[in-house]
Amino acid sequence: MSKKLLTLIIILFNFKIMQAQDFQPKTLDKNTKIKIAYVDEPPFYWTEGDNVKGADIELAEAILHAIGITDIEYIHTTFENLLSDVQAGLWDMNVPIFATDEREKMVTFSIPVWALGDGFVVLKGNPKNLTSYEAVGKRADARLGLIPGQVQFEKAKAAGVADNQISMYKDQPEVIAALLEGKIDAFAATAIGNNSIAQANPQLESVHHPIDSKDQIPVGAFSFKKENSTLINAVNKQLLTYLGTEDHRGRMAKYGITDAEINPVVSNKDKK
Repeated sequence: MSKKLLTLIIILFNFKIMQAQDFQPKTLDKNTKIKIAYVDEPPFYWTEGDNVKGADIELAEAILHAIGITDIEYIHTTFENLLSDVQAGLWDMNVPIFATDEREKMVTFSIPVWALGDGFVVLKGNPKNLTSYEAVGKRADARLGLIPGQVQFEKAKAAGVADNQISMYKDQPEVIAALLEGKIDAFAATAIGNNSIAQANPQLESVHHPIDSKDQIPVGAFSFKKENSTLINAVNKQLLTYLGTEDHRGRMAKYGITDAEINPVVSNKDKK
């Protein structure tokens, strides 16, 4: 290897380290800018005109403002890129998504902020009576739409849904269009998120999956680059104080998130 090429490699390597350090502030104050990545999944987060809205957007702002941070930039991305790109330092944190052991290998999660069950969006009347992943697996003619990287894929496979029954779509608008066109029979996501989709489209309805009393409801949390300990610790400290308060419950209620989704993480937050 030539000396000139080696020097170039070292320069590029150091540049990448400096870029990553830009997103790992050692102190947090009113001069700190935080970049948050999100996707379009009402009622949790979505784009409306020039604004970013949603339950988890309000939660993020409440927490960061309490820390003293008011300079917040939202970055729209795809679900597939959330973990890999926060890990690469392209932004500081992600909006809450389900926290799993596999995902925790890539990022650090905050303490949980909600607990959510799954469900389907189906055509009005639910023509194929699809009420669970198992129900899809038992019907060879049933087709399920999913978004890459989301936990619903593993749940569907574990319940017996075959590969040839699953179609993948890049985002929520694309999969809903496929459902309306008859290309799939159901779209799997969170039950609360599905309520928002059905409310916005009279041709669709939301079907909640039954939850066994023995089941542990999956929890969601903000996620960060593992090395960003200053921000992680500050966010966790504020969440411990804020979650379950009257202000928190009131903000969430506007988006259909109730005590049923909040209480499990409030009672367990000290165990994370």
